Amino acid sequence: MATTPDPAPGEGPVRPVSVSLHEGTIAALKARTGKRGMSAYVEALIQRQLERDRLRELIEAAEAEHGAVDQAAVEAKRAILRGDAAGSTDAA
Repeated sequence: MATTPDPAPGEGPVRPVSVSLHEGTIAALKARTGKRGMSAYVEALIQRQLERDRLRELIEAAEAEHGAVDQAAVEAKRAILRGDAAGSTDAA
C-alpha cells in the first residue's frame, strides 16, 4: 500500500483551525480584508513566513559550510547590478 506524501504549504484540503489574536490585530485584519478575505490573507502570510524561515535555514547552512558572506563583495556586486561606475571595475 503506497503512502502519500504530506502536502506542501498551500496544498491539500482546507480545514478550519483556531488561533488566538489580539483584538486590535483582528480589527486591522478585517479592515484590510473584509470578513470573507481573512483566511486567504492569513494563509498567504503564513506561507510567506514559512518561505522566509526556510531561506534563513538555507543561508545558515551555507554560512556554516562556507563561512560568512563578505559584505564588501556583496556591495561591489550590487553596484555592478545598479550600473554604478565605481562598482563596475570589480569582477563579479
